[in-house]
Amino acid sequence: MREHHPEAANVFKDLYSLEFIGLKPDHSEHDLRKALVRRLRDFLIELGRDFSFIGEEYPVQVGSRDGYVDLLFFHRGLRCLVAIELKITEFRPEHIGQIDFYLEALDRLVKKQDENPSIGLLLCKTKDDEVVEFMMNRSRSPALVAEYQTRLPDKRLLQSKLHEFFEQERERLPEKGSRPRLPE
Repeated sequence: MREHHPEAANVFKDLYSLEFIGLKPDHSEHDLRKALVRRLRDFLIELGRDFSFIGEEYPVQVGSRDGYVDLLFFHRGLRCLVAIELKITEFRPEHIGQIDFYLEALDRLVKKQDENPSIGLLLCKTKDDEVVEFMMNRSRSPALVAEYQTRLPDKRLLQSKLHEFFEQERERLPEKGSRPRLPE
């Protein structure tokens, strides 16, 4: 992906907050997709600038095999199709094979001649960064892996982590007694 889309690192996030969809913790991929489409405006805001929605369960047929891209977008700045596959599980290496199949089909059958190669985004409930790095290290796949959250962490946990951070910073400061300013 680096060779076709060097600027993609500035477009995609590592974590997407989908709290606005209000799903139960035990949701299905179908529930997730439907909720994102129902709240498409909010999802587009979370994705960032220049995304245009093309469709859900976008059909791609190769030979006798039918496939359906969960969500298909076009990114105006990157000038390419963006296939988003939703996974309600932790990232697994076999997910790359599925998204690669869809990307190749999109590039051969859907992409216009003046557009750049398609990019895939696997949006998983969780991911182990080491597993992702191992999987993507030799891969030439134009795919990225990101996590999603349907609930923000508890406010008390966030406050506790913030205070923990400030304590660590206070210990690092050269002058004893100096304290970093808390945000207002």
